[in-house]
Amino acid sequence: MPAYEDVFPLQQPVRLPPREELVAAVRSAPLAAEFLDGQEDELEAWGEVCRDRLDEALLLEVVRLFVAREPAAGDPPAELVAFGLVRGANPYEATPVGLWMARRLIEELTGQEVPIMGSLAERDAAGLLRGLRSYPEAERDEELAGWLARRDPAGAAKEMAAALTEVSPLSRAVGIELLGFQLGDEGRRALDDLVIVPKVGAVIAARLSRDDRQPATEEIGWVLVDMAAALLEFGGEASEVVESVAAGMEPDEQASTITLLALCDHPATEPVLRVFIDHHPDPGVAAAARKALRRLHGLASARG
Repeated sequence: MPAYEDVFPLQQPVRLPPREELVAAVRSAPLAAEFLDGQEDELEAWGEVCRDRLDEALLLEVVRLFVAREPAAGDPPAELVAFGLVRGANPYEATPVGLWMARRLIEELTGQEVPIMGSLAERDAAGLLRGLRSYPEAERDEELAGWLARRDPAGAAKEMAAALTEVSPLSRAVGIELLGFQLGDEGRRALDDLVIVPKVGAVIAARLSRDDRQPATEEIGWVLVDMAAALLEFGGEASEVVESVAAGMEPDEQASTITLLALCDHPATEPVLRVFIDHHPDPGVAAAARKALRRLHGLASARG
């Protein structure tokens, strides 16, 4: 099957029943007796059977149902019914085993690990923030409550604040929002301690519109890249990424701002510049982005 890395949008978390219920559902599938014969891990074995016996179009239909999260019109493919992956007729929907299988396929195709609701409570703060990137608000609050239940408030805030320097731009945005608005006084105190830190402190101030912390000249490009990269990570449109940096400026001002990006060492600088090169409607700004990218490469080579 083809790979879809970097183009498949982040998927919202999925609710799955306990593993023993999934195994029971596999055993009740019409073809289970034909293909299962005393395997130690019947669920994983069933995943391999489905992967080997179903063609690509059918597997992608299971993924499509997962992404849509709603029933599909028409009669279900007989093979998917036989393998216990869909149920119903006109409309039909993925079964819990089908959702489990689709999640597995998405990770195989894209490298994206779709979170299972309730699975983040034992993760460290970095793992929590990575998992929460695609959560709608209600589900995020539910998952966060489970994570906080295992920690004291001050310790949780310190752990999350420490993770902000090491996580991805979108995870960082999630963490800043949680610390600022969900973790009470402990979260706000943790941000106060972190706002003086170079780069990440400037991002905190920008995201929370704090007037008490202005970015240094060398931090401006880093902040712009971090915010644009968060949109890219979420799957935002190119126009949204451009606007996040343009911020209503005229094209000549945008071109001047773009030159700052070549001087920052943010790991996402190159993909952000490529969005401007490929998608900015003003030729002058696109040219400035190309020049900035060449300079970025030159500086990287000079640093060795």
